[in-house]
Amino acid sequence: MSLFKRLFPALVAVAAFIAVPAMATEITDVTGRRVELDLPAKRVLLGEARQIHVAAALKGEHVFDTIVGWRDDLIKKDPDSYTAYRERFPAIVDLPLFGYIPSGDFSLEAAIALKPDVLTLNLEAQQAVEESGFIEKAAAAGIAVVFLDFRVDPAKNSVKSVEILGALFGAEARAKEFIAWRQAQIALVTDRLAAAGAVARPKVFIERSPGITGETACCRTFGPANFGEMVEKAGGHNIGSDVATTTFVDLNPEQLVVADPHHVIVTGSNWAAESDLNQFVNVGRGADPAAARERLAALMQRPGFTTLKAVKEGRVHAVWHQFYGAPYEFVPIQQFAKWFHPELFADIDPDRTFREFHEKFLPVAYRPGYFVSLPQGGE
Repeated sequence: MSLFKRLFPALVAVAAFIAVPAMATEITDVTGRRVELDLPAKRVLLGEARQIHVAAALKGEHVFDTIVGWRDDLIKKDPDSYTAYRERFPAIVDLPLFGYIPSGDFSLEAAIALKPDVLTLNLEAQQAVEESGFIEKAAAAGIAVVFLDFRVDPAKNSVKSVEILGALFGAEARAKEFIAWRQAQIALVTDRLAAAGAVARPKVFIERSPGITGETACCRTFGPANFGEMVEKAGGHNIGSDVATTTFVDLNPEQLVVADPHHVIVTGSNWAAESDLNQFVNVGRGADPAAARERLAALMQRPGFTTLKAVKEGRVHAVWHQFYGAPYEFVPIQQFAKWFHPELFADIDPDRTFREFHEKFLPVAYRPGYFVSLPQGGE
């Protein structure tokens, strides 16, 4: 046997441990900025921790291998998801936490000390970041800033944002798989609606996070983007789109009463860490459906709501608020479609869909609780 043949197995084993070198690459973020950095990034700082919902789908068991810090929003705004990841990856309790740049509680000095290659930020922070000169200061310290968006205009930016994260984490193939799977789940609804022809679209009012803070009076809602777009894709008509072109809009109670929607949906989550009212509907991973229904019924006793046909007839629902900031919208689109057109979508099971997604893409176990409805017929 030749010397090469004898040594070949050992050479292969050694090669397996040699990391693929990062290569300087220019990427374009969702703002159109061209950013040059070495890819895949070796050290990532998540400017919003809820981006973990995408990063974990791309990297699975290795999602925290290159994350050196993250914003404190997952703990405050989505603690049930944080608990799921903490149970699976106990070491994340030691990850450095950062505040929100527009609020002035982000420490650039602390970020520099972690020596990240890149800081990912949400599009909402763009104006404050640019006006403060933050990008230039970060660049001087060798930190690239990349903007993502799953919230302001997800129809335009979600796929691009997943692709960017795929590049940052060296998971481009997985990103393509995720994008294709997500689109196929949405198409189950949109293709069927298209094939059904002229389906009557019920009027839908979707209220953003009632009962979390301040007065519980109505009516913060969504324009044609985000949850408003999900309503439309599911075969409903979002009444917020009648009065606004922005992502978020305030209706007054009189507008709601006049519109008299066929369905009322409120967004909810576990906001116990930051709510001064604790009247929100707690839906999400492992939520108690009985407690959620009790909160939902109480919110429907506010002035104006008791007169609505949707409330009288029991077409009142709650949806996990955090769907609005992650490209998991295929789940609420399927659930909304079942609420709006129960006969047309009788065979679709959003709970099964989300469970399959967890099993296929995520390193954490699935637990139900993301939706709840009041009894039909106003019982």
